[in-house]
Amino acid sequence: MIFEWDEEKNELNKSKHGISFEKATEVFDDPDRVEYFDELHSDEEDRWIVIGYAGDILFVVFTERESGNVTRLISARRATAYERREYYGNN
Repeated sequence: MIFEWDEEKNELNKSKHGISFEKATEVFDDPDRVEYFDELHSDEEDRWIVIGYAGDILFVVFTERESGNVTRLISARRATAYERREYYGNN
């Protein structure tokens, strides 16, 4: 899997949430991750959400580029209590 992101956005994300996009890519290796389409935020482009384990349970927003060959990270943060229940409820 190939990942990309805006480096300025990565720095802002690290400052705001304490999670780098480099770390966030690890959720895609979690075989128990939960992925779903983010209909609410997909007006301009299709966005997806993945909740998975990368040292902690993370909530990551991404989009796919180039026919699904490139995953572009948009945001990453620690999952809320509700999102953690969603993750553990599906596993």
